[in-house]
Amino acid sequence: MPKLTALIHAHPDDGRRLGRLLETLRPCDEVLIVNHGPDEEIEKIARQYGASTRQALPGVSTGAYLMDAKNDWILSLLPSESLTEGLEASLFEWKGQDHEPRLSYSVAIRRENGAGWSPHPPVTRLVNRTAVNWITDLPENDPGSEVLVGDLLRFENP
Repeated sequence: MPKLTALIHAHPDDGRRLGRLLETLRPCDEVLIVNHGPDEEIEKIARQYGASTRQALPGVSTGAYLMDAKNDWILSLLPSESLTEGLEASLFEWKGQDHEPRLSYSVAIRRENGAGWSPHPPVTRLVNRTAVNWITDLPENDPGSEVLVGDLLRFENP
């Protein structure tokens, strides 16, 4: 049964959105937040939700923090996002199965806009760090990856 680490790169002022995301990460066995600024609010919110934090180091690529995760399967998220109940259920179901490390998984995104929500094509967010490396906040998109049921909600306003 695979275990999941949620990896979140938080930048200054992301603290006001972070709690909303952390409330939806029930399928994750570990939550790791990389703090990219001197933002004590991020540290405080992480502690409230039992998440681990690492202080980002100047000159270190964001992908290097994969090494700090306890688990091989990484769910990469932005602080402005949260999982829908459908995606949470899908991840719990996914954890009950065995998976090839070389596979990656994508998730559809619904983005908040002034008139409601706009759908966006799926993007790769769940990968095995032993098979895929990246240097940015999120893994490179794999258009051939399997799409999980459920959505990520991306909030534009705090």
